[in-house]
Amino acid sequence: MQSFEPADVDQDPEQREPKSGRGLRAGPGSLAIPRLLFRCSEQGVEAARAELDRLHVQHQLKLSLLALLVQGRYRRQLEAYRYGAAAFKLDYALSGPVPWRAVECSRAATVHLGGSLPEIAAAESQVGRGQPPERPFVLLAQQSLFDPSRAPAGKHTVWAYCHVPNGSTFDMSDRIEAQIERFAPGFRDLVLARSVLTPARLEERNANYVGGDINGGAQDLGQMFARPALRVVPYSTPVRGLYICSSSTPPGGGVHGMCGHHAARAALRAVF
Repeated sequence: MQSFEPADVDQDPEQREPKSGRGLRAGPGSLAIPRLLFRCSEQGVEAARAELDRLHVQHQLKLSLLALLVQGRYRRQLEAYRYGAAAFKLDYALSGPVPWRAVECSRAATVHLGGSLPEIAAAESQVGRGQPPERPFVLLAQQSLFDPSRAPAGKHTVWAYCHVPNGSTFDMSDRIEAQIERFAPGFRDLVLARSVLTPARLEERNANYVGGDINGGAQDLGQMFARPALRVVPYSTPVRGLYICSSSTPPGGGVHGMCGHHAARAALRAVF
């Protein structure tokens, strides 16, 4: 790369002695970065940007590796990182509460709609084979039942989503509504307005959701701990003092806050 001279980058932090007194500050996205000085020409920045776009790595990482293009084994692992199933999401404005067959569902803020275990397994298996599920496993949230500030008096809001193959363009609206209607007859009659978030629109809103994957990467056995690369300290990078803490690090999506907690502790151990 032309005119790329990082002024504070040295050996892999997993192979160096900690240095004390290096104050951390908040970086862009989900990164904690020490004081880094760069001397990089405009051409070098553009070359880095183009290469990182080609790698298609997590957006937070792109932001801070713009002038820190990594090479070697770490780079190869980033290239091999896999994204998982996407989400297809619907937001509703309703004229009344969801008319559940099972009254117990009216006492839950989040309802999982899938029927039997074999039905749920079949739906997720279809997604794994790259097919939109015929009877999707739907997660539905009805917070306005418990928080009246969510909607005008007498009205309600609901959101629901299901899994689809990564990058899918199939419209799941009818299939999601059919699942809701199956367990709550009359639901469609309550719909005042509906907003659709396809995988592409999810990624437009948040570039971390590559292909619509809101989990930050496939979370299977191969990527349970190797997120986004197999390292003793997965939050560290080959760039001294650069740490990542998005859901593309252990323990992954859904375990809110713990990626950042562990990344911060790793950074503190290395720096102080």
